[in-house]
Amino acid sequence: MPFVDARIAGPVTPEQKVALKAGFASAVQAFGKGESFLMVGIVDEYDLWLGGNKLDQGAYLSLSLVGNTPADACAAFSAQVCDLLQEVLGIPGTAVYITFHPTPGNQWGWNGGTF
Repeated sequence: MPFVDARIAGPVTPEQKVALKAGFASAVQAFGKGESFLMVGIVDEYDLWLGGNKLDQGAYLSLSLVGNTPADACAAFSAQVCDLLQEVLGIPGTAVYITFHPTPGNQWGWNGGTF
């Protein structure tokens, strides 16, 4: 049920997308979530501006999930994802924003019902 929506400035190869997906699966473990219900969306060549400047390299990620987002889990996820983006795409953490969106189970639909 976690959903990672990644918007990336610049191109991302299919191999890099697979590496990112695997890294996101590892990072959501900070919230006690596994890959079995993880959904990932990656949009590359996305126009991003930061501080009034168009970024050649940068990323915005949104993590939506059922349940709580404790501060320590958010920090662990952020650290892992920033390391991942640096390693796979060369994007520095200073060009990455991440938002967290906890959602009650009754407001998250799946398979004709809710959680």
